[in-house]
Amino acid sequence: MEKENTSGKTFEGIVVKSAMKDTATVKVERYVKHPKYKKFMRLSKKFLVHDVGNTAQIGEKVTIRETRPISKRKRFVIVK
Repeated sequence: MEKENTSGKTFEGIVVKSAMKDTATVKVERYVKHPKYKKFMRLSKKFLVHDVGNTAQIGEKVTIRETRPISKRKRFVIVK
């Protein structure tokens, strides 16, 4: 019986690459205020995400969730 894991961080991002087998690259953007200059900045980071069956297409908006390590750099799965 599979138990739904709701713990871990969740992010929303855009798929920027899906050329690898069962893996997609998702870009997550944050909108943060600079501590000294008080200007708002848009910071982005790319995550490798486990995508069973390569269902995600480039430009698609997805929700990703943290999970156990799947490989050296993959620690997220696509929830949608």
